[in-house]
This record gives sequence, structure tokens and C-alpha cells, in this order.
Amino acid sequence: MNDFDVITMFNSFCEKYLPKITIFLIVFAVGTIIVKLLLKLIKKILNKSKIERTVVTFFFSILKIVLYLMVVMTALSTIGVNVSSIITTFAAAAITAGLALQESLGNVASGVVILISKPFAAGDILEFEGIKGYVRSIRIFSTQIHTFDNKIVNIPNSRLTANNVTNCTGQTNRRIDLSYTVGYDDDIDLVRKIILNLAKKDERVLKDPEPKVYVDKHLDSGVQIVAWVWVTPDDYYGVYYMMQENVLKEFKKNGVNIPYPHVQIVKE
Repeated sequence: MNDFDVITMFNSFCEKYLPKITIFLIVFAVGTIIVKLLLKLIKKILNKSKIERTVVTFFFSILKIVLYLMVVMTALSTIGVNVSSIITTFAAAAITAGLALQESLGNVASGVVILISKPFAAGDILEFEGIKGYVRSIRIFSTQIHTFDNKIVNIPNSRLTANNVTNCTGQTNRRIDLSYTVGYDDDIDLVRKIILNLAKKDERVLKDPEPKVYVDKHLDSGVQIVAWVWVTPDDYYGVYYMMQENVLKEFKKNGVNIPYPHVQIVKE
């Protein structure tokens, strides 16, 4: 093949395909500019709305993909490409992929359910299957939890919608349930006074509802005392551990007996 043949083939290619390529690029470029402006406007409107930030991010990413696919399909149709056959092929491939990725699609669907029904949101404190921490983000496939011991745990969204999840920040206040066992010979009024004084000294403990102390059960080795203390969700663990430590110290200081299991051996 000589140089003349190469030039002839190149000219033939340009005459046949260059106008279509040019039209495709122009339509794609214009469409891209329009999509960017439209996305910028939509994002501005959504940011000013009261819609949850996680919901905005989730749906905005999906909208972005859909709009750019529309631009590509429009550009292809302008140069005579049979877009319907591409859509049919894409749909068939999507069905095949969907069958192979049922679990992943289930996580996506569960993510949408979480964002719409809002059983929890970013920043909430969750307890789920022994995991305790703050919701860092709700993503397409999973929800990210930042645990209290500084770990990042990714939980598939389908597990969160299929099982019981405790939202510890679903209400303004949270009750701490404390339990202590004292001897039958100990002064119950003194025990109640010790616990209530410690609770009232801590500024994190709410005055309304006020702390309560009750006799719960009569056990074999002693009397079980329960205490209810109300705090904000963020103060829960701090107050819980403070009470556990200080109650023990005050019991010892005031001579309150703390029964413990023991075995008595009788010699014959």
C-alpha cells in the first residue's frame, strides 16, 4: 500500500465519520455543560433544604450517573446510532448482573429504605449485635459505624433493615439502669441516700426526670437495689462508669456490705 492509498483511505474515513464524530462531540460537550449547570443548581437547592445530608449525597450521586447516561444516549442518537438496541442490551446485561449481585442490590435497596424511613441518621449512637458507636455515614451498600474504642465498622445495609437496631439517640434523654446487691442487714435507707447523693452531685444527671432508687429482688445472698438515672445520650457511658466506681467507694466508706458468692466447708 503506497502513500496515495493511505491518504485516500484517510480522506474516505474523514468524509464518512468525521462529521458524525464532530456532531457527537459537540452534543456531548453541550450536554455535559448543561448537566454540570443543572447539577450545580440542584445541589444548591438541596443544600438549602432541610433534607438530611446523607440523603442528599446518596441521591445526588445516582442523579449524576443518570443524567450523564442520558447525555451519551442523546449524542449517540444524533449520529444515527440505534439507541434502543443499546438500551435493550444494557437492560439484559443489567438483569444478568442483578441476578449475580442480588445481595449487593439488596444492600442498595436497604440503603434507600434507611434514608427514606430514617430509623437513624449520621451522628446517632447505635447498638447493633454487640457493636456500639456513632453512625459515621450511610453509604450505598453499607453503613459505617465509628465505635467508642475508635474502630470503623462497615455493616451491610440489608442486615440493619432485617434485624433489630437500637438507636440510643432516638430520644432527647436516656435512662441509665444501675443494679447493686447489698446485705440483708444493711440499712436500705442509707443505701438509697448514698446512690441519690452521688447522682445529684453530678451535673450531667438530669433533674427531670429525677433519679430513683428501688428495692428490686430478694436474692439468696442479699437484696438487689436498682437505680434509674436520666442523662443525655452523649453522657450515658461517662455517668454510668462514674456511678459504678463511686457507689462502690461510698459503700465501703459507709460500711455497706456487698455480698459475694462463697462456699462454707464444714468439717465433720
